[in-house]
Amino acid sequence: MANQSLPSRIHLIGNAHLDPVWLWQWQEGYAEIKATFRSALDRLNEYPEFVFTRSCAAYYRWIEENAPEMFEEIRARVAEGRWIIVGGWWIQPDCNLPSGESFARHGLYGQRYFQAKFGTTAKVGYNVDSFGHNAMLPQLLKKSGIDYYVFMRPDKQEKELERNLFWWESEDGSRVMTFRLSDSYSTSWGASLEDKIIKHADMGAVDGHAHMTFYGVGNHGGGPTIANLEAIRALQAKFGADRLAISSPNRYFEELEFARPALPVLKDELQMHAVGCYSTHSESKENNRRAEHRLLAAEKFSAAAGVLLGLSYPQEQLKQAWENVLFNQFHDIMGGCSIREAFQDARESYGEALHIAAKALNAATQRISWSIDTMKPDVKSLSKEKDWLSWEQGDLGTPYVVFNPLSWETEVPVRANRKLASVTDDEGNAVPVQTVRASRTNGRDNWDTLFMARVPAMGYRVYWCFRDKALTPESAPSPVIAEGNVLENDYVRVEIEPHTGYVSRMLDKRTNTEVLAGKGAVPVVIDEHHSDTWGHGLRSYRDLIGYFADAEVKVLEQGPLRGVLRVTSRYNGSTLRQDFTLHHHSADVQVRVQLDWREKHKMLKLSFPVAAEQPETHAEIPYGYLRREPNGREVPGQQWIDVCGIDPKTGTRRGLAILNSGKYAYDVLDNEARITVVRSPIFADHYGVRDDQVEYMDQGVQEFAYALVPYEGGWQDAGIVRKAYELNVPPVAVWETYHEGPLPQKYEGLKISSEQVICTAFKQAEDGGGWIARGYETAGRPAKAELRVPMLNRSWTADFGKCEIKTFYVPSDAELPVREVQLTEMAMVQDESKETGSGNP
Repeated sequence: MANQSLPSRIHLIGNAHLDPVWLWQWQEGYAEIKATFRSALDRLNEYPEFVFTRSCAAYYRWIEENAPEMFEEIRARVAEGRWIIVGGWWIQPDCNLPSGESFARHGLYGQRYFQAKFGTTAKVGYNVDSFGHNAMLPQLLKKSGIDYYVFMRPDKQEKELERNLFWWESEDGSRVMTFRLSDSYSTSWGASLEDKIIKHADMGAVDGHAHMTFYGVGNHGGGPTIANLEAIRALQAKFGADRLAISSPNRYFEELEFARPALPVLKDELQMHAVGCYSTHSESKENNRRAEHRLLAAEKFSAAAGVLLGLSYPQEQLKQAWENVLFNQFHDIMGGCSIREAFQDARESYGEALHIAAKALNAATQRISWSIDTMKPDVKSLSKEKDWLSWEQGDLGTPYVVFNPLSWETEVPVRANRKLASVTDDEGNAVPVQTVRASRTNGRDNWDTLFMARVPAMGYRVYWCFRDKALTPESAPSPVIAEGNVLENDYVRVEIEPHTGYVSRMLDKRTNTEVLAGKGAVPVVIDEHHSDTWGHGLRSYRDLIGYFADAEVKVLEQGPLRGVLRVTSRYNGSTLRQDFTLHHHSADVQVRVQLDWREKHKMLKLSFPVAAEQPETHAEIPYGYLRREPNGREVPGQQWIDVCGIDPKTGTRRGLAILNSGKYAYDVLDNEARITVVRSPIFADHYGVRDDQVEYMDQGVQEFAYALVPYEGGWQDAGIVRKAYELNVPPVAVWETYHEGPLPQKYEGLKISSEQVICTAFKQAEDGGGWIARGYETAGRPAKAELRVPMLNRSWTADFGKCEIKTFYVPSDAELPVREVQLTEMAMVQDESKETGSGNP
C-alpha cells in the first residue's frame, strides 16, 4: 500500500541516451550501442515490469549486421510490447541544418526499416538532445506517420513556453502534440530520481495533466540500471504504481489524447540551445549541402534513364549514400561539436556518398546523351583526325549535352573546357560566347568557353560547339562593363572601394534606387574567445575587433556575357579573395569566395546594410521559410536570407536577398545582415583547459559562393527560392559525338504550371512499382498546380496549401491513378483511399 500520494501521475520512461559520435568516433559508438542494447535486454529479463524506449534506425541496423542473435531478441521484445520504437528517423539529427528533403529521407528510410524489421512504425518523434527545432517539423513529422514529438532543448532558460505540453503547429496547419522534458533525459546528472519525480508531479498538478520523467544513464549509453529499477520499485511502493507508472512515450501520449486536456498552441520555431553550432566546421556543412543536391540530381536522371532507356535504377547504392548523409546529420556531427577525428570520419563518409551519387549521375546522363540523335549527314564513321580533344569532323561541330536537374527551365552560364570559335543551340541558332581562363595551364591550352544555356525543366538540350567555324548571333547582348573598380550592366552598377575592397555602392538601375545603406560585403572580424564550441549561453556574436582591408582590385574578365572583379583583402595572416561576377542578363551579383583563414577564437562575417526602413527579415528553413525579428541574434538559415522594407527615398517596398552555397548561420540587426562565414573555436571545447595542445577548427583554405539579389516588392515574387537553388545546383554537361538514337536534341522531363511549386525529388518508388514526385509550395500562398511528366505520359492536378509538401506515387501501370502518399511512400493516414487526379494526360 502506498503511504504517500503524488499530486499528479508520472510516466517513467526507461531511456539510454547514446551519441554514436561526439567525444569519440563512430566505431566506439558502434560498440557502445551493442553493449547498451544488451544491458536493456538484461533488464527486460530481470524485471518483468520494465519497458525500454529506443529511437534511431541506424542503431538497429548495426545490431542486425553485427549481433544477429541479439537482434532477434529485440524483435521478440518489440512484439511483446516492452521494447518501444520511437523517433522513426535514421538518427537524432540536428533539426535546423538538414534540408527539407533530408528530413523526408529520415522518415522514409527510418520508418520503412522499422516496418520491414519489426512490423511497426514510430508514432512519437524523438529528438531529445538536438539543439533547436525548425518550424516546419510538425508537417514533416505528420507526413512521416508521426503524431507526437519529444524534445528537451531549448530548455526553459533558453525559450519560455506557456507549458511543457502543447500543440506545435507549422505554417501549413499541421499539428503534433509535443512534450518538452522538464529535466535531463538521464539520471546520471544532477538530482536524484525521487527528486525529479516529485518535481514533475508538482508541475503536473499545476498544469492539470501527467508528465514524463526519463531515467537511465546517458550520453555514452548505459540506459536503465539495476539500481534505477530497484529505486522505482521502492518509489512505487511509496507512491503507488497507479501514480508512478513504468511507461513509454507512446502510452503517455495515448492517455493524454484520451484525456483531451486544454493545451496551448505554439506556431513558432523551437530555438535554441547553442548558437555557435550553425557555423562550426565549414567543411562538413558544405559537404552536406553538396551531397544532398547531388543525390537528388542523380535520382532524377537515373529515373529518367530508366523510364526512357531501361537503365537499371541504382536504388540500393543511392540508399546507402543517403544513409551516409543522414548519419552525418547527427546533431553532434552536423552541429560541429565533436572531436577532430570524428570529422575525418565524416569526410570519408560524405566522400563515399558524393562518389556514389557522381557515378549514378554520370551513368544516367551518359546513357541519355549516348541515345540522342546527333548524327550528321556528312559523317560516315567516327574519326578523330581534326582535334585531339573532340570528335568534330570538318566544321560540323561537337555535340555538348547540358542537363538541368531543376524543375523549371533555367538560363545559366555553362563552361565548355575548350577554346571555341562559336556555339549554337539544337536548332542551329548561334549563341553569344566568351573566352575565359581555364583551371589548367597546359601550354597554350589554358582557355575555356562560356555560353548561356537555356535548358528545359529536369531535361537536357544539345549545344553544338565549333572549334574553327565562327558564327555570329543574331542579337548580341549589351556587354558587361568591368573597368577599374566598377561592374555594370543594363540592370545594376556595383562600385568597389579600392583600398578596402568593400562594395561602396550598389545602384539598382531598374528603379534608380540604392540597394545598400552603407558599405557592403564588409569582412567583419569578431572576437569569440568567450565562446565554447557550441556557443553555450550566447545569443549573438557581435564583439567586433577588426576588418579585412588592404585590398587589391583587379579586372579578371570583361566580355559580352560577364564581367569579373577580383577583390583580395587581408587581416593578420588571413587572406580573403572574392570574385564579384555580373552577367549581362541579370541584376544579381554572384561572388565566388576563397578564404585562407589563420585566425583562432575569431569569427568572420560579411556585412550588408540594406537601404530599408521598417526592416523585416526572412530565411529559408527546411521546406519552408520563416520571418524573424531583426534583433541581432545568431540564427540558422539555409540557402537564402533577405532584408526588406521601405525604400527611404521612394517609399516603395524593396529588399536584398543573400544566397549562399554552403553557409548556415547569420544575424540581422535592424537593416544590417551579417552572413557568418567561418569561426575557429577549439574542437569539442566545453570551456576546457586551453593549453598549447588544442587544435582549432577551419584553419586553411575553403571556398564557397554567395549572391546578392536586389528586388522590388516582396521576395516571393522575385524568384528568390529558384535563384537559391540555381546557385546550389549547377547544370551537368557531357561531351558527345555523332550517333543515331531514339531521343531528340531537346527534352523536357517535367512541367509544373505554378511558379510557386517546386519539385525537389523525382525517384523510383521504394516498392519498385512506380515513381515518386515530391514538391512543396514556396511562397506561403495556396496554389493549384498541374504537374506533367512527359516521359511517363502522365499529368495530374493538385491543390497545395500554404507551405504544403506533397508526395505523389505514380504507378508504372498507366491504368492506375496517381495518388498522394506520405513522405514514407505509405498510404495517407487521413484517407488511405485518397487519389489525386486522373493519372492520365
